[in-house]
Amino acid sequence: MENTQNITVPRRILTALLSSLSAGVVPRAGAPYIAIGRGDEIGAFLSDLENIGEGGSAMRFLIGRYGSGKSFLMQLIRGYALERDFLTADADLTPERRLYGSGGSGLATYRELMKNLASKASPDGGALPKIIARWIGNLQAKVGENDPTGAKLRDAVMQDLRDVEFLVGGFDFARVISAYYRAYLEGNDEQMSACLCWLRGEFASKTEARRALGFAISTIIDDENWYDFIKLFGVLARRIGYRGLVVFIDECVNLYKIVHRVSRENNYEKILSMFNDALQGKAEGLLMVLGGTPQFLEDPRRGLFGYEALRSRLCDSRFADAEFKNLIGPVIRLRRLSDDELFALIVRVTALYAQCYRWEPRITAEQQMRFLSISLSRAGSNSMITPREILRDYLTVLNILMQNEQTDFEKIVARVTAESGALQAEMTENTVTGTEKRDFSLEDIQL
Repeated sequence: MENTQNITVPRRILTALLSSLSAGVVPRAGAPYIAIGRGDEIGAFLSDLENIGEGGSAMRFLIGRYGSGKSFLMQLIRGYALERDFLTADADLTPERRLYGSGGSGLATYRELMKNLASKASPDGGALPKIIARWIGNLQAKVGENDPTGAKLRDAVMQDLRDVEFLVGGFDFARVISAYYRAYLEGNDEQMSACLCWLRGEFASKTEARRALGFAISTIIDDENWYDFIKLFGVLARRIGYRGLVVFIDECVNLYKIVHRVSRENNYEKILSMFNDALQGKAEGLLMVLGGTPQFLEDPRRGLFGYEALRSRLCDSRFADAEFKNLIGPVIRLRRLSDDELFALIVRVTALYAQCYRWEPRITAEQQMRFLSISLSRAGSNSMITPREILRDYLTVLNILMQNEQTDFEKIVARVTAESGALQAEMTENTVTGTEKRDFSLEDIQL
């Protein structure tokens, strides 16, 4: 991406972006403006999108520590997918939203995905009505004006839905889509609303659905079958003119946190089913991206590796090594950004900050380098430091400089460096003292 100093970022996006970064929250808009150092990972996902666009299917596990950039990368890929005319849907798992569970926890995830269903024309979600309207408009243009009875349009609709009917849940799915199409042409808003409620999984029973729709229905979307309807949307997306469907499910660590073993393994069984469908080509036009922490993946007792069928599919080969890059497999582990990439990120954020607040930050390149050096000097930072921590601290420094004209960078960091030096000295002293005490105790025992 070109230098942000040479472009004008819309103020609405810029304000939301900096506010999110200051709070340690993943920005939903403006991610490309601070995309630094993830070129290989982005390339892997773009390759997946090309495969999905040709009717394939795939599933990826995006693994990284809290704050390492998992959710950020998901939002970035989401933007790229929308630009390439894919449909996207995203949801975060919570104790109330799971992949499998009784009491509506699986259905709650589906409803969240449908609420966030997005297209290029509706990037903020709620795109389902516009998606179907676009499809009907394309069919009307295809059959032309010489269709006084609507027979040609009806035949075109049924032709697009014919392949869907033979999939699990496809017959009712096609019937509801057809009913929506007829209600759309007739201007029947009540019928259209009822069809959308069914597609979003909002009916609690078949009786309730039948009463609202006005015709018999053999199934409703529930905890057991919601993923089957995600696959149907993937197929339908390609039939109605989109390139496919990309589903992002983040915060999968909440599955790792499930205390009840049977409930946890039922969720992992659902992941196994999704994985098998993707790798066997049974989910046309669908890319599933699951984000989680290393514990979610690797914990031998409660993580995915604790479920043997998944461990045997997802564990690294004995020929794999941390020094080798392998982004073709299902698991993508986010590496720590290099020092140069972190410095480039700081420079990029400084330019965005100046543009947002129309204020030239009183900080030099040398001071930016010193800030990064201070951040990286903390114990364990070589492997544990994350972009979230660095950006939150750095934006705090910029905020203080802008609001306190009497201070400067040196005053702000002086206390931190002094505390770090005192802590390091205390740790060294404690280590020496502790060794002397242990030796003394041993001598006493020997006496």
